[in-house]
Amino acid sequence: MQTELSSRLGVEHAVFGFTPFPAVAAALTRAGGFGVLGAVRYTSPDELRRDLDWMEAHTDGLPYGLDVVMPAKKVEGVTEADVEAMIPEAHRQYVRETLAKHGVPEMPEGEEGGWRITGWMENVARTQLDVAFDYPVKLLANALGPPPPDVVARAHERGIPVAALAGSARHARRHQEAGIDIVVAQGYEAGGHTGEIATMVLTPEVVRAVDPLPVLAAGGIGSGEQLAAALALGAQGGWLGSVWLTTVEAEMHSRALTRKLLAAGSGDTVRSRALTGKPARQLRTEWTDAWDDPEGPGTLPMPLQGLLVAEANSRIQRWEVEPLLGTPVGQIVGAMNSERTVREVLDELTRGFERAVSRLGRIAGGG
Repeated sequence: MQTELSSRLGVEHAVFGFTPFPAVAAALTRAGGFGVLGAVRYTSPDELRRDLDWMEAHTDGLPYGLDVVMPAKKVEGVTEADVEAMIPEAHRQYVRETLAKHGVPEMPEGEEGGWRITGWMENVARTQLDVAFDYPVKLLANALGPPPPDVVARAHERGIPVAALAGSARHARRHQEAGIDIVVAQGYEAGGHTGEIATMVLTPEVVRAVDPLPVLAAGGIGSGEQLAAALALGAQGGWLGSVWLTTVEAEMHSRALTRKLLAAGSGDTVRSRALTGKPARQLRTEWTDAWDDPEGPGTLPMPLQGLLVAEANSRIQRWEVEPLLGTPVGQIVGAMNSERTVREVLDELTRGFERAVSRLGRIAGGG
């Protein structure tokens, strides 16, 4: 599964794997793909440095990348406390009532509440980049479109190509104008923040819009046949995220959540603003239903919603309250019905790709 882009980046297979788990990213890189570590969950430079040190020790000198969540426009002087103060008390009360309805206990005394979605903040994202640029990362990706111009320039000064996700051809053209090197066309089927255009439609639109920039297809890709389809549409590789959630290396820390993922069908996800305030595809749960209920207060805009529900999500995960327990995941979850190693997933992807190419070859040859 080699393309011009994968050859340029020095990887055997044009499989780019986004994951919040260092062990998954490193395993994919070692197996011949390109692991991309998500940085948004890191709240301190030391945490990110620790895991990048680990990546360096476990990737055998092979290439890997980093994904940040950084708005293109900078907001000066805004702290997390400033943002917290904007959250209405009625929304806080709704969180308390919903948790009480399901009997969700408080966090144990002395135990931290866990991850807060602060990686989107300008100061946090910039400290992440200050750390990342000390390491030989081979790709910088941004989930909120192009990062600020000075960040693109810093990456280019170090010879690091910059990728940005796009949900429409219009967005993709803006990325190209901003100096982005690789566009990730993320379709409606994808997990996490996603737009309203399906991958099969979006990919060729973006390929045409930004030619000659390379495009990676994302959303609904979990088999080699789907990868072959993406390349047939003009993409130079696949950007896969959800499929790694049920791998052996994934550090889910919740068997209940893993069971829910393995049992879910392709219709068991929903695009909801419950997690961050922007539409993000995730498992449908009684938690997402509560926030989509027209009788509720509705979600807040990003980043208020993420800060509002951070502690609640930590409590739900800590006590594995299954009716409320969820995670961002794409519609490909319906095919994620067994736990496999990252290498086994990649091996199956390559076999499926070979089957698809062989079948098309027979069709094209009239055989």
